[in-house]
Amino acid sequence: MTEFVVKVGLSYLLGSIIGSLVVGRLRGGVDIRRLGSGNAGSTNALRTQGKGFAFWVFLIDIGKGWVATGVLAPLLLPGILHGVEPAPPQLRDWLAAACGSAVILGHVYPVWYGFRGGKGVATVVGAVLGLSPWLLVPMLATWLIAVVLVGFVGLASILGAITLAVAIAASGREPRVPLLTFGVLTALLIAFTHRANIARMLAGTEPRARRLWLLGLRQGRLK
Repeated sequence: MTEFVVKVGLSYLLGSIIGSLVVGRLRGGVDIRRLGSGNAGSTNALRTQGKGFAFWVFLIDIGKGWVATGVLAPLLLPGILHGVEPAPPQLRDWLAAACGSAVILGHVYPVWYGFRGGKGVATVVGAVLGLSPWLLVPMLATWLIAVVLVGFVGLASILGAITLAVAIAASGREPRVPLLTFGVLTALLIAFTHRANIARMLAGTEPRARRLWLLGLRQGRLK
Protein backbone atom coordinates (compact mmCIF):
# COMPACT_ATOMS: atom_id res chain seq x y z
CA MET A 1 0.00 0.00 0.00
CA THR A 2 2.94 2.33 0.52
CA GLU A 3 3.74 2.15 -3.18
CA PHE A 4 0.11 2.98 -3.98
CA VAL A 5 0.15 6.12 -1.84
CA VAL A 6 3.58 7.25 -3.08
CA LYS A 7 2.74 6.86 -6.77
CA VAL A 8 -0.67 8.47 -6.52
CA GLY A 9 0.88 11.39 -4.63
CA LEU A 10 3.65 11.76 -7.20
CA SER A 11 1.06 11.67 -9.98
CA TYR A 12 -0.85 14.53 -8.38
CA LEU A 13 2.34 16.58 -8.01
CA LEU A 14 3.24 15.83 -11.62
CA GLY A 15 -0.21 16.97 -12.72
CA SER A 16 0.33 20.21 -10.82
CA ILE A 17 3.02 21.19 -13.33
CA ILE A 18 0.83 23.30 -15.63
CA GLY A 19 2.13 23.49 -19.19
CA SER A 20 0.80 26.97 -19.95
CA LEU A 21 2.33 28.47 -16.83
CA VAL A 22 5.68 26.77 -17.41
CA VAL A 23 5.82 27.96 -21.02
CA GLY A 24 4.50 31.36 -19.97
CA ARG A 25 7.31 31.79 -17.47
CA LEU A 26 9.85 30.90 -20.17
CA ARG A 27 8.17 33.47 -22.42
CA GLY A 28 8.78 36.35 -20.06
CA GLY A 29 6.30 35.72 -17.28
CA VAL A 30 3.06 35.37 -19.26
CA ASP A 31 0.20 34.11 -17.08
CA ILE A 32 -2.69 33.18 -19.36
CA ARG A 33 -4.99 32.93 -16.34
CA ARG A 34 -5.10 36.73 -16.63
CA LEU A 35 -5.97 36.61 -20.33
CA GLY A 36 -8.90 35.45 -22.43
CA SER A 37 -11.16 33.05 -20.55
CA GLY A 38 -8.79 33.01 -17.56
CA ASN A 39 -8.23 29.27 -17.92
CA ALA A 40 -4.74 27.76 -17.84
CA GLY A 41 -5.45 25.15 -20.53
CA SER A 42 -4.28 24.76 -24.11
CA THR A 43 -7.47 26.19 -25.67
CA ASN A 44 -7.02 29.54 -23.93
CA ALA A 45 -3.30 29.36 -24.73
CA LEU A 46 -4.14 28.98 -28.42
CA ARG A 47 -6.61 31.85 -28.41
CA THR A 48 -4.38 34.27 -26.52
CA GLN A 49 -0.80 33.26 -27.41
CA GLY A 50 -0.96 31.47 -30.74
CA LYS A 51 -0.20 28.03 -32.16
CA GLY A 52 3.46 27.74 -31.13
CA PHE A 53 2.73 28.50 -27.49
CA ALA A 54 -0.31 26.21 -27.45
CA PHE A 55 1.63 23.35 -29.04
CA TRP A 56 4.14 23.20 -26.18
CA VAL A 57 1.38 23.57 -23.61
CA PHE A 58 -0.53 20.69 -25.17
CA LEU A 59 2.61 18.56 -25.36
CA ILE A 60 3.46 19.10 -21.69
CA ASP A 61 -0.08 18.47 -20.47
CA ILE A 62 -0.46 15.29 -22.54
CA GLY A 63 3.03 14.14 -21.58
CA LYS A 64 2.48 14.31 -17.84
CA GLY A 65 -0.74 12.31 -18.16
CA TRP A 66 1.10 9.60 -20.10
CA VAL A 67 4.03 9.58 -17.66
CA ALA A 68 1.69 9.08 -14.69
CA THR A 69 -0.16 6.08 -16.13
CA GLY A 70 2.29 4.64 -18.64
CA VAL A 71 5.59 5.13 -16.78
CA LEU A 72 5.10 5.90 -13.10
CA ALA A 73 2.27 3.44 -12.35
CA PRO A 74 4.09 0.30 -13.63
CA LEU A 75 7.52 1.49 -12.49
CA LEU A 76 9.34 -0.91 -10.17
CA LEU A 77 9.54 1.62 -7.40
CA PRO A 78 10.66 -0.78 -4.64
CA GLY A 79 13.85 -1.42 -6.60
CA ILE A 80 14.58 2.29 -6.57
CA LEU A 81 13.43 3.28 -3.11
CA HIS A 82 14.34 0.55 -0.63
CA GLY A 83 11.82 -0.11 2.08
CA VAL A 84 8.79 0.92 0.01
CA GLU A 85 6.07 -1.70 0.35
CA PRO A 86 4.86 -2.79 -3.14
CA ALA A 87 1.20 -2.79 -4.04
CA PRO A 88 -0.29 -6.32 -4.19
CA PRO A 89 -1.00 -7.74 -7.69
CA GLN A 90 -4.78 -7.30 -7.31
CA LEU A 91 -4.26 -3.56 -6.86
CA ARG A 92 -1.99 -2.97 -9.87
CA ASP A 93 -4.89 -2.07 -12.18
CA TRP A 94 -6.42 0.17 -9.53
CA LEU A 95 -3.03 1.82 -9.09
CA ALA A 96 -2.85 2.77 -12.77
CA ALA A 97 -6.40 4.13 -12.72
CA ALA A 98 -5.73 6.05 -9.50
CA CYS A 99 -2.55 7.57 -10.94
CA GLY A 100 -4.59 8.69 -13.96
CA SER A 101 -7.21 10.35 -11.80
CA ALA A 102 -4.55 11.95 -9.60
CA VAL A 103 -2.60 13.51 -12.47
CA ILE A 104 -5.83 14.99 -13.87
CA LEU A 105 -6.81 16.37 -10.46
CA GLY A 106 -3.33 17.85 -10.16
CA HIS A 107 -3.83 19.67 -13.44
CA VAL A 108 -7.24 21.03 -12.43
CA TYR A 109 -6.20 21.89 -8.87
CA PRO A 110 -2.39 22.39 -8.94
CA VAL A 111 -0.76 22.77 -5.57
CA TRP A 112 2.09 24.77 -7.14
CA TYR A 113 -0.25 27.43 -8.56
CA GLY A 114 -2.80 28.14 -5.87
CA PHE A 115 -5.11 25.30 -7.02
CA ARG A 116 -6.01 27.25 -10.19
CA GLY A 117 -5.28 25.08 -13.19
CA GLY A 118 -6.80 24.01 -16.48
CA LYS A 119 -9.85 21.93 -17.37
CA GLY A 120 -7.96 18.67 -17.71
CA VAL A 121 -8.77 17.56 -21.27
CA ALA A 122 -5.20 17.31 -22.60
CA THR A 123 -4.08 15.52 -19.45
CA VAL A 124 -6.97 13.08 -19.83
CA VAL A 125 -5.73 12.29 -23.34
CA GLY A 126 -2.26 11.57 -21.99
CA ALA A 127 -3.56 9.45 -19.12
CA VAL A 128 -5.72 7.38 -21.47
CA LEU A 129 -2.74 6.96 -23.79
CA GLY A 130 -0.85 5.33 -20.93
CA LEU A 131 -3.79 3.25 -19.70
CA SER A 132 -5.28 1.88 -22.92
CA PRO A 133 -4.45 3.74 -26.16
CA TRP A 134 -7.30 2.23 -28.19
CA LEU A 135 -9.79 4.19 -26.05
CA LEU A 136 -8.52 7.39 -27.65
CA VAL A 137 -10.13 6.42 -30.97
CA PRO A 138 -13.81 6.76 -29.93
CA MET A 139 -13.01 9.58 -27.53
CA LEU A 140 -11.20 11.78 -30.07
CA ALA A 141 -13.60 10.84 -32.88
CA THR A 142 -16.53 12.04 -30.78
CA TRP A 143 -14.67 15.25 -29.93
CA LEU A 144 -13.94 15.98 -33.59
CA ILE A 145 -17.46 15.20 -34.80
CA ALA A 146 -18.97 17.39 -32.07
CA VAL A 147 -16.71 20.33 -32.89
CA VAL A 148 -17.47 20.02 -36.61
CA LEU A 149 -21.23 19.82 -36.04
CA VAL A 150 -21.75 22.40 -33.28
CA GLY A 151 -18.47 24.32 -33.00
CA PHE A 152 -18.32 24.26 -29.20
CA VAL A 153 -14.99 22.92 -27.91
CA GLY A 154 -16.30 22.67 -24.35
CA LEU A 155 -19.30 20.57 -25.36
CA ALA A 156 -17.08 18.40 -27.54
CA SER A 157 -14.76 17.80 -24.57
CA ILE A 158 -17.65 16.76 -22.33
CA LEU A 159 -19.05 14.40 -24.98
CA GLY A 160 -15.59 12.96 -25.59
CA ALA A 161 -15.17 12.20 -21.88
CA ILE A 162 -18.62 10.57 -21.73
CA THR A 163 -17.72 8.49 -24.78
CA LEU A 164 -14.59 7.33 -22.96
CA ALA A 165 -16.68 5.92 -20.12
CA VAL A 166 -19.20 4.36 -22.51
CA ALA A 167 -16.44 2.76 -24.60
CA ILE A 168 -14.90 1.19 -21.48
CA ALA A 169 -18.28 -0.13 -20.34
CA ALA A 170 -19.09 -1.54 -23.78
CA SER A 171 -15.70 -3.11 -24.45
CA GLY A 172 -15.83 -5.89 -21.90
CA ARG A 173 -12.04 -5.80 -21.72
CA GLU A 174 -10.15 -6.37 -18.51
CA PRO A 175 -9.39 -4.65 -16.19
CA ARG A 176 -12.92 -3.38 -16.63
CA VAL A 177 -13.88 -2.13 -13.15
CA PRO A 178 -10.77 0.02 -12.47
CA LEU A 179 -10.89 1.47 -15.99
CA LEU A 180 -14.64 2.08 -15.81
CA THR A 181 -14.26 3.83 -12.46
CA PHE A 182 -11.57 6.03 -14.00
CA GLY A 183 -13.79 6.73 -17.02
CA VAL A 184 -16.87 7.68 -15.00
CA LEU A 185 -14.92 9.91 -12.61
CA THR A 186 -13.16 11.55 -15.57
CA ALA A 187 -16.46 12.27 -17.33
CA LEU A 188 -17.90 13.83 -14.17
CA LEU A 189 -14.80 15.95 -13.61
CA ILE A 190 -14.64 17.19 -17.21
CA ALA A 191 -18.33 18.13 -17.07
CA PHE A 192 -17.67 19.98 -13.81
CA THR A 193 -14.64 21.87 -15.12
CA HIS A 194 -16.70 22.98 -18.14
CA ARG A 195 -19.68 24.19 -16.11
CA ALA A 196 -18.97 27.81 -17.11
CA ASN A 197 -18.95 26.76 -20.77
CA ILE A 198 -22.32 25.08 -20.29
CA ALA A 199 -23.72 28.26 -18.75
CA ARG A 200 -22.41 30.35 -21.66
CA MET A 201 -23.85 27.92 -24.20
CA LEU A 202 -27.25 28.18 -22.54
CA ALA A 203 -26.91 31.97 -22.55
CA GLY A 204 -25.83 32.02 -26.19
CA THR A 205 -22.48 33.69 -25.46
CA GLU A 206 -20.09 30.74 -25.86
CA PRO A 207 -17.58 31.30 -28.73
CA ARG A 208 -17.33 28.63 -31.43
CA ALA A 209 -14.29 27.10 -33.11
CA ARG A 210 -15.05 28.79 -36.42
CA ARG A 211 -12.30 27.08 -38.41
CA LEU A 212 -13.58 23.61 -37.48
CA TRP A 213 -17.30 24.33 -37.40
CA LEU A 214 -18.58 22.87 -40.66
CA LEU A 215 -22.09 24.23 -40.23
CA GLY A 216 -20.69 27.71 -39.69
CA LEU A 217 -18.64 27.49 -42.88
CA ARG A 218 -21.67 26.40 -44.85
CA GLN A 219 -23.76 29.22 -43.43
CA GLY A 220 -21.02 31.67 -44.36
CA ARG A 221 -20.98 30.41 -47.95
CA LEU A 222 -24.74 30.68 -48.23
CA LYS A 223 -24.75 34.38 -47.24
